[in-house]
Formats: sequence, C-alpha cells, structure tokens
Amino acid sequence: MAKLKRFLPHLLVFAGFIILSLFYFHPVLQGKEIFQSDIVQYIGMAQEQKDFRAETGEEPYWTDAAFGGMPTYQLGAHYPHNYIKKLDSVLRFLPRPADYLFLYFIGFYILLLCMKVDYKLAFLGSIAFGFSTYLIIILGIGHNSKAHAIAYMPMVLAGIIAIFRHRNIWSFLLLTVAIALEIQANHFQMTYYLLLLVIILGIAYLVDAYQKQLIPQYFKSIGVMVVAVVLAIAANATNLLATSEYTQFSTRGESELSIQPNGGPKKKSGLGFEYITSYSYGIVESFNLMVPRFMGGGSSEDIGKDSNIYKSLREIGASPSQAAGFAENAPTYWGNQPYVGAPAYIGATVIFLFVFALFLIRGRLKWWIVGGSILALLLSWGKNFEFLTKFFIEFVPLYDKFRAITSIQVILELCLPLLAIMGLYRLFLNEVKKDEKLYALKWSSIITGGLLLIFLLFKSVLFDFAGANDAMYSKQFGMDFMNALEEDRKSIFNNDVIRSLIFVLIAAGLIWAFLKAKVNRNMLIGGLAILILVDLIGVDKRYVDEDDFVQAREMEQPFQKMAADDAILEDQTHYKVFDVSGDPFNTGRTSYYHNALGGYHAAKPGRIQDLFDFYISKNNMKILSMLNVKYFIVPTEEGNQAQQNPDAFGNSWLVNDVTWVESQDQEILSLEDADLKSTAIINFKFKDEVQNDFNFDSEANIELINYKPNELKYEFSADSNQFAVFSENYYQPGWKAYIDGKPTPHVQVNYVLRGMNIPAGEHEVVFKFEPEVVTTGSTISLISSILIGLVVVGGIGYELKKRK
Repeated sequence: MAKLKRFLPHLLVFAGFIILSLFYFHPVLQGKEIFQSDIVQYIGMAQEQKDFRAETGEEPYWTDAAFGGMPTYQLGAHYPHNYIKKLDSVLRFLPRPADYLFLYFIGFYILLLCMKVDYKLAFLGSIAFGFSTYLIIILGIGHNSKAHAIAYMPMVLAGIIAIFRHRNIWSFLLLTVAIALEIQANHFQMTYYLLLLVIILGIAYLVDAYQKQLIPQYFKSIGVMVVAVVLAIAANATNLLATSEYTQFSTRGESELSIQPNGGPKKKSGLGFEYITSYSYGIVESFNLMVPRFMGGGSSEDIGKDSNIYKSLREIGASPSQAAGFAENAPTYWGNQPYVGAPAYIGATVIFLFVFALFLIRGRLKWWIVGGSILALLLSWGKNFEFLTKFFIEFVPLYDKFRAITSIQVILELCLPLLAIMGLYRLFLNEVKKDEKLYALKWSSIITGGLLLIFLLFKSVLFDFAGANDAMYSKQFGMDFMNALEEDRKSIFNNDVIRSLIFVLIAAGLIWAFLKAKVNRNMLIGGLAILILVDLIGVDKRYVDEDDFVQAREMEQPFQKMAADDAILEDQTHYKVFDVSGDPFNTGRTSYYHNALGGYHAAKPGRIQDLFDFYISKNNMKILSMLNVKYFIVPTEEGNQAQQNPDAFGNSWLVNDVTWVESQDQEILSLEDADLKSTAIINFKFKDEVQNDFNFDSEANIELINYKPNELKYEFSADSNQFAVFSENYYQPGWKAYIDGKPTPHVQVNYVLRGMNIPAGEHEVVFKFEPEVVTTGSTISLISSILIGLVVVGGIGYELKKRK
C-alpha cells in the first residue's frame, strides 16, 4: 500500500499527460489524422516498399520509385532484431501526433525527477516544454523524426545526470535505453545538437569536479557513460551502418566532382555555406522567443477583414472575396528568412521564470544550461553571426552536414524551461533567503517587463517593419497598400507585446503573492500551470488546430490518380516517369504511382543530383533517355497529361566500345557529346573489372523478364562476348550480379548506371540487392539487446537480494 501511495502521484501525472495530449489533438479520437505535408511526401516515396512488403512479407531495402533507385534505409526500412524500435512503439501508444506530445511530456518529467524536483514542479516543467510552439509546429507539418528525436533529448540528459549523481545500475540502464531511443528516432541533426549540449554539460561538471577535487569520480562516471553509449549504438547498429553507407552515396557525402555546372569550383564534402545558412535566424528576430509575432509571425498570417490591408485592397478595386483571401494569407512577416511557418515561441511566462532563475541559481547547473542556450542562440543566427558559423563549418566535425541551422534553437526550448523550473525549485527552498528571492523577482520583472515596455513605446524608432519582399508588393499594389501593411504589422506587434507583458506581470504577481504569504506553494504552481497553458496553447492553436486534421483515408491515399497516371499505368513494362508539372526533385507524388526519376528527400542520391544540375534541369533528352524515362507528365491547358518518349533507351542495351576517363569531372562532362547508345563511359578505377574482348553484335539480345525492387532478371543471347549497360542506379556495396547463378563483377558506367561483360551464349543475368550491412548490423543489434537484457535481469536480481 505504501508503494502504491508513493507511485500514485506519478500515475496521476502520467494520466494527465495522456489527457493533455489527446485534448490538444482531440480530432484523433474521431479517427481523423493530421495532414502533415512532409509525411504525405514520405508516403509517396515509400509506397513501392509498402506494397512489396504487403505482397511478399519481405523487406526490399531498395526502391526504384525514387530518384531512379535508392536504398530504403531512410524511408522506414524494417530491420531484424530492432528491439529498441519495438520499445519505442510501446511508448508511442497514443494516436499520432498525440504520441509525440506525450513523449515530450514524459521525457522532460523524467529529467526533472532525476534532478530531484518533486512531481508537481516536474509536471509544470513538462507542459512548458511540450507546448513550446516550435515543438507543436513541427508536428503540424510532419517533421516526425525531428519531433521524435527532440522528445528523447531530456531522457538522455536525465541518464547523464543520474550517473553523475549515483553511478548505479538503474542510472546506467536509463542512459543506455535513452541514447538507444534517441538514435533510433533517426534524426541525426537533432542528436548532433544534443551532443553539443552534452559536451558543454560535461565541461561544466569537469570544472566542478576539479574545484571539488573529485576528478577520479568524474572519470569513473564518464567510463560508465561510455559503456552505455557503446551498447546504445550497438543496439542501433543496422540503422547506423546503413545510414553511414548511404551517406557516402548521397548529397551529404563526399563528392569527387571539383566543378559545378557553371564551371566554378565545387565543395568536396558537406554542404556549402550559403546552403547551410539559407535559413538563418535574425538577431532581432530572436525576441519572438518571448513575443510570438515580434516580426509578424509566419510568412502568411490570417489577419481578417478588420485589417488595414483588407480595406486598402477593397479601395484599389479588389472584390470582397479577393481582399479576404489575401488577408487570410497576409505577408506580415518582416524578417529576412526565406520562409517562416510560425515563430519559435517559448513563452513569455517561461522566459520570465528563466530570467528569475538566473538570479537564484549558481554553479554548474546554471552554467551548462546558460552556456548551451547561448551557443544555440548564436549558431541559430547563421550568416548573421558569420564568424562563429564559419568556424563551426570549417573546424567542428560534421557540422557542415546539416542545413536549416535555425533548428538548433530546440536546445533553447529544452534549456530555458529547465532552468525556469529549477529557479522555482530554489524559490521553495527555505535555505534561500527571502531578500534574495525578492531581489530576483524585482530585477527579473524590471528586465523582462522593462524590455517589453521599451518595445511598445519606441517601436517606430527601433524598427522599420519592412519585409524582404516589400518591393514586390509595392510595385504590385502601390504605396497606400504598403502603408496599410506596415500599420497591420505594427498592430500585430503591439498586440503581442502587450500580451507578453500581461503574462509577465501576472507571473511576477503570483511569485510576489507567494513571497508575501498570500498564496501557498500549490496555488502558485497551479496558477503558473494555468498561465503557461493559456500562454502557449493560445499561440500553438494559431498554427496547429483541429482544421489541420482530415479523414484517415485522405492520409492513407493522399495522392489522387490523374488521367495521366492511368494512361501511363496501362504500360506494364519497366520504365521511369519524369513529372515536369511541378518541381520533380521536390515531390513524392510521382513515386506513389510510378518508378520516378524524381522524388522528395533531404539526402538525395548524390550522382542523380549531379545529373540534374548538369543536364536534367536543362531538359537534356539524351540523358533522360539513357535513364529510361519513357513517360513525362506535362502540364497543359486541359490539365496534366502523359507524354511518351519514343527515344528511351530501355532497361538495358549493348554497346560498341568503352571510353575510359580519369576523373569524375571527365566522366560527367563526357556524357554531353558521347553517343551513349553505343558507348559506355567508365572510370579507369574499374579497368581491372572490365574485359575488352567483346564485339558488338546487332543480332544479340538482352531483355528484362522479371522485375522486383530488390531483384531484376534478364535473358541474354549472343554469338559473341558483349558489354551491357543497365538503366539502373549503380550502388555498391549492396547490389550483386550473377550470370547463370555465378557471382559476376559489374561496374559503374555513364556516371550513374551499371555495366558488365557477358560471355557469348544464352544466359540468365540477375541483379540482387543483398546488403551485407543489414546482416552485420542486425547481428550486432541482437548481441547488444541480449547484453542490455542481462543487465536488466542482473539489476532486478540485485534489488531482490538487497531486500532479503
């Protein structure tokens, strides 16, 4: 009974998290699903894999439906012995996206419990973290893997802090499982940012250990953590090894190209500075962490018919519906980012409590949280803080592998509510003098409230409210419209500054009432909980609400079949489709129905991207024919229509000769003038794997007779030795070739395709995708899972022995 009483508060909090998650995303209770644009694209990309899995029960690990062919490692592949994935599925028992919101709550709750905070404050901190606007927005657009990784961040920190405190078996298990879950979430950019924070935490603890002469204990804890990390990595071995392998094949890997299509020099590895920093937070824009629409909110805001721009548009002749439609998507954002879905609002209440905590907290806790927050803020500025950004790109390993660096602000969304709650924890300690608490309250109120007052009173002096695209709007609508738009931006600014000021004053008033014994501890926590919920949910609902949900069938089949699709699908042979009705390299729609040359992915196959940049984007029909693009989807006045390419080379062909080149530059440039139907262009590095004893025979024949994503069978017949080119993407290691069941080498030809010698006679040529990385990785994962299981059993046995 005593044990139940001890755990009852946590069970109630657990139930509270479930209720809050389902309350916010309540349409899931009606069987609806949130319409997530990125997930829609993912569904298209993964459809062939899904269909193959349903038909055969097998995992293909390869799809021809995207970019002409790529591994499915980053498209939801299922791996053997992935028990961490099964554990994650158990934790995500709620309907999506309520499951991720629940994970936000529970992870932060565990972190605060490990920091010796009681369940009430831990609950308060969890809702402050979980309802942070950015964390809700990414669920709205479908950045599920990002949300997934963010959700496990607090749990990783909890394990680290627990080991520094105790170094017992349960702390070890917590860290092992947390890191394994974090890696399994499969968003390495978020995990990388977490690593930066962990390094700062480790430095803070090292300095503290040195000052307290506890260096041996510090390194013992580090040793325990290293073992936990090794086990966690091993438990995810298949995904990590597969991702590492694919990275070298993708746009994120190192390229041997030294030139760009315009002849300029090309960055050898990683992403370029301009690409990495294309989304850079403005320095002043960072105040939207405290004032939601400090710079106008998102790139398009619904400001209604009462707005100045609605009236202005009506005055210049727009119809009521035209003016209303424009006002529903008003360009109120006046920052410099290319596009902003919504502000990364942390909450005026949380910011105030964070500043309050700065005056009460000292030592390593304060410095690792503040240090991590400052670093994240400075790096989020990107090209607006060029020195630091270039330093990290040039000298910090792996930093240049990631774009959209504004997302490093997730560290702020984690750290600020954490310190805010620890400040409240100090507020309730009797050992902290009342005068110190009043001093903290006074100055935190002056700093936050005073700053907001300055913004309110001097906005016209401090800011011009001019956006990056205003010149275009001025030319299109005239100066009266621009004046109206500026007034609307000022009105939005005023409203949200006043809103934030009210929340700050109420929060300060609640703490003052507590210090004056007018409210008790529970009343203060309850009041702050209501304040935070009203503050954050009020902003969250502007961008993600019930209107974003659709019937489940719309997500199960998000792409409606067009007449063009039906026309193409009448052709039952194997070929590729190129959709030029939109951006072919930024859509998963074509992949849903066809084997597409395009697709939608953050890490596209590198050589296909090169071909796109050099040739495909310029409508080079020879290259498209070489890639076996038999059909195009083209826009017409009557709608999108299918157009056949009569010159497509087919699935395979035999060539007269080979042109040898010495570099990747020569390889891609040679494609322009070569007769690719009769000549294969091959790099000298494959010289030993190609025999020159072939003679083209016009009577020879090679034909694809059976297609599966992971296996292709061809019939070959010739009186003399031949060299065949196959219009399938070359990918090694992974694809293996067989002639009559005997392993046979094949090489990369024409920059992206496969080629091989075939001896005279009648033969069956088979390509099979047999990734050894899956076999090796799953074996390692199994061993790691067994070891983790043994630790759990040992821990339980040790606890039982102690009780005896």
